[in-house]
Amino acid sequence: MARYTGPTCKLARREGSDLMLKSASRPLEQKCRLKTPPGGVKRSGGGRKMDYLEHLREKQKLRRIYGVLEKQFRNYYKRADRSTKATGLALLQILESRLDNVVYRLGFAATRAQARQMVAHKLVQVEDRVSNIPSMQITPGQRISLVEKAKKLQMVKDATVWAQTQEMPEWVDADFENMQGVYKQLPKREAIALEINENLIVEYYSK
Repeated sequence: MARYTGPTCKLARREGSDLMLKSASRPLEQKCRLKTPPGGVKRSGGGRKMDYLEHLREKQKLRRIYGVLEKQFRNYYKRADRSTKATGLALLQILESRLDNVVYRLGFAATRAQARQMVAHKLVQVEDRVSNIPSMQITPGQRISLVEKAKKLQMVKDATVWAQTQEMPEWVDADFENMQGVYKQLPKREAIALEINENLIVEYYSK
């Protein structure tokens, strides 16, 4: 499947916020002018935004944070819309349950893109079975581990060292000594630290 391979800074500038596309140990603000969109024209603080544009930008922001292409994101929304839960929450939980995201949340990768690459290169196991499908949906209780080759990679070592200095999300449990972890439960909305208004995304697809 095709993936965006251009400058991540450009995407962050387009949305005007850090999309967590780079390692948290290297703040994006240090090298990227987030308030200046591509093209060099500064955003105006005043003026009334068109509703459609506001909804579109929120959708694009969330899609880019998780590294999901448009068609797949739309399918995730349709699935969330069929859920008995609030559509916005269901959408976020589906995205959080992707295998590449769980690897990232466990602290085995510095970014979601790095986690996706690890899965694609068969460095990740789900219940002791290697999976190379980044979009695989992980269910609560499933165990994620790294193959022996992955444990020796410097990028993995660097990621886990950083992760151990941070607060671990409450819905995952990582064992850094054995390089494995458990996806304990679906995350609650208040626990997902994203500056996203999912209601705008629901309104975007409801039109």
